[in-house]
Amino acid sequence: MNDDDIDGDEERRRVPAELRGYLEELVRRVRAVCGARVVSVVAVGSVALGDYRHGRSDVDVVVVLEPDLPGSALTELARELAHPRLPCPAAGLELVVYGADVAASTSGGAGFLLNLNTGPLLAERADRDPTGAAAFWFVIDRSIAHRAGVTLWGAPARRAIAEPAPAGVFAALRAAVREHADGAGHLADNRVLNGCRAVVFCRTGRWRAKRAAARETAAAEPGFRPLLEAALRSFERPRSAADALPAAEVRAFLAWAGERVEEAAAAAGG
Repeated sequence: MNDDDIDGDEERRRVPAELRGYLEELVRRVRAVCGARVVSVVAVGSVALGDYRHGRSDVDVVVVLEPDLPGSALTELARELAHPRLPCPAAGLELVVYGADVAASTSGGAGFLLNLNTGPLLAERADRDPTGAAAFWFVIDRSIAHRAGVTLWGAPARRAIAEPAPAGVFAALRAAVREHADGAGHLADNRVLNGCRAVVFCRTGRWRAKRAAARETAAAEPGFRPLLEAALRSFERPRSAADALPAAEVRAFLAWAGERVEEAAAAAGG
């Protein structure tokens, strides 16, 4: 998958076997459409953090391109990667394309050239305008990409994608916890586990996989342990069979998580 200066075999070992053929074909199509303008293709999300669960997880990919790519090529790229034209074996593909200038900046904005959602369990989306987009998901993904991204092709993730400024990361965590507290469009178990990931980041300065973050939070916060253990059990199930969690307990946990984010941001001057 790689032809730059990193150990391709080591990177390939970090890609789950269920995704290897799919991601190889995805890279091939990105290169076929975008040619020499491709700077890097990077797996983020659960693949990068070592917690991909087949049948439950999405596959998250960041593509960095030279920013002079014609808009028609982005339209073609979205078409070539759309499920089922390229059948997605995961719950879905969430792929974001950035210009190299934005990827190399510490911006706290969305800044994408293309935001593509496709796959068997995702609503189809191919946005080309970042204006008005919820920036927090993109900031969090770029932070994870810089720190832990799995380079599938091209320049190493740490070199191609900058770490967003701390103030932008804390703002993103605030917004993510608020969105999960509202609850619309998200499974309860995922809302809780994302809250755990935010708390652990604020306490350690490191991104953890959702399940690891939930176990760490449960060990440190016995009052929330029953809820977190229930969320972990639910997360082991397919999305269609996720358990209902007590709504009041979920809200209380996310309110507490939001307070931990605010405390960490204040301590960091963010």
